[in-house]
Amino acid sequence: MATSGKVIRCRAAVAWGAGRPLEVEEVEVSPPKAGEVRVKIVATGVCHTDSYTLSGSDPEGVFPVVLGHEGAGLVESVGEGVVDFAPGDAVIPLYVPQCRECKFCRNPKTNLCQKIRLTQGRGLMPDGTTRFSCRGQDLFHFMGCSTFSEYTVVAQISLAKVDPSAPLDKVCLLGCGITTGYGAALNTAKVEPGSTCAVFGLGALGLAAVMGCRAAGAARIIGVDVNPDKFPTAREFGVTEVVNPREHNKPTQDVLAEMTDGGVDYSFECVGNVDIMRAALEACHKGWGTSVIIGVAAAGQEISTRPFQLVTGRTWKGTAFGGTSVCVRIDIFTNTHTHTYIYTHIYTNLHTYIHSVPSISQLTFHSSTSQMMFLIRYRNISAILR
Repeated sequence: MATSGKVIRCRAAVAWGAGRPLEVEEVEVSPPKAGEVRVKIVATGVCHTDSYTLSGSDPEGVFPVVLGHEGAGLVESVGEGVVDFAPGDAVIPLYVPQCRECKFCRNPKTNLCQKIRLTQGRGLMPDGTTRFSCRGQDLFHFMGCSTFSEYTVVAQISLAKVDPSAPLDKVCLLGCGITTGYGAALNTAKVEPGSTCAVFGLGALGLAAVMGCRAAGAARIIGVDVNPDKFPTAREFGVTEVVNPREHNKPTQDVLAEMTDGGVDYSFECVGNVDIMRAALEACHKGWGTSVIIGVAAAGQEISTRPFQLVTGRTWKGTAFGGTSVCVRIDIFTNTHTHTYIYTHIYTNLHTYIHSVPSISQLTFHSSTSQMMFLIRYRNISAILR
C-alpha cells in the first residue's frame, strides 16, 4: 500500500486525562516495527472497561491514551518478520495475546499469555515505546489494542484473522464481550448438557454467557437482573426463567435454591459487584456447583463468603476473555446448528463516529454512542473465522 512504511495521520478519540471527556484529534501513527502490524480500524465496540479506565479508577490507567479494545479492521502494513498476516487481511485485535512460547501458553490450563504483559500494562508496545503521537506528545496504547483510532499498531501475537466476508461492524464484538461471556460457559465452567445455570446480570456479557450455556445444552438458564426491561431480549437469547431480586424479600441465592431443589449447577457473575459474586457462589448446589466470576470489580474491593461454602464442594472460579486461547485464529465459536441471536450492544462505526462528532463534551457511553440491535445468523459461527 502507498502508506506502507510511512507515518499515517488520522483521527482518534484521545483521553487526555482521568475524568476528562474524550477529544477527537488528528494523531500520527508510526509504521509497525518488527513483529508488529498496523491495522485500519473499520468498527469498534465500547466496553465498560474503557469507561472504567477513563474514570481514573483503573490502577493501570495511564494518560494521555487512545482507548478501545473491541474492534475489527483490515491490515494496512506489517513489520519485519511478520508472516501470519498480510495487507488486506480482515482482523480482530486481541487484548489477550498468544505467543505460543511462554510457560503460560505452553500450559493448557490457562490463556493468560505473559509475553508482553509488562509493556502492555504500561501502555507501550513490546519494545517499550509507543506508535501514537499528537501535538508532539506521545500517546499511550490501551490493552494492546487502541481501537478508538482510525489506525492502530498491535503486536502480531495480539491479532486474529477473520473471514473477509464477515461483517466487521458485528464481529468486532468478538474482541471482548461475546468471547468473554460465551467462553466463560464453554471453556471455564464447561457447562454440561441438561444442567441448570444462573446468569447474574443480563447486559452484554450476561447475554453472551446465556448464549454459551444454550450452546452447551443447558436445560434451564435462569436470568437474574433488577431491570425487567431486559427480560424479553434475554428470553430470545435462551433464558428459560427470570428472577428480579427486587421482587423478593429474601436473598437471591435462597430464591434460586428453592427454584432448583438446592441450587444451580453453574452460575455466572456478569456485573462486577462483590456482593453479587457472593450470591452467585451461594446459589450453587452443594457438592458440585461451580460459580464463574466474569465481571470486574473496582480496584481494592475484596470478595468474601463462609468457608463452609467451599468446604462442602462448591467451586469459585474466574475467567479472562472467556478462557479463550487464540493463536492467529479464534476457535471457540463452533456450533453445527443454525442460531439466530438478537444481540444488544453499544457499538459504533468509528469512521462515521469521528467524522460526525467534532468533539465529545460528556463521556457517557449510553448516550454519546448508538445502542444498536443487530442480527447474527450463521449456520456455523466458526465458519466466519479463519
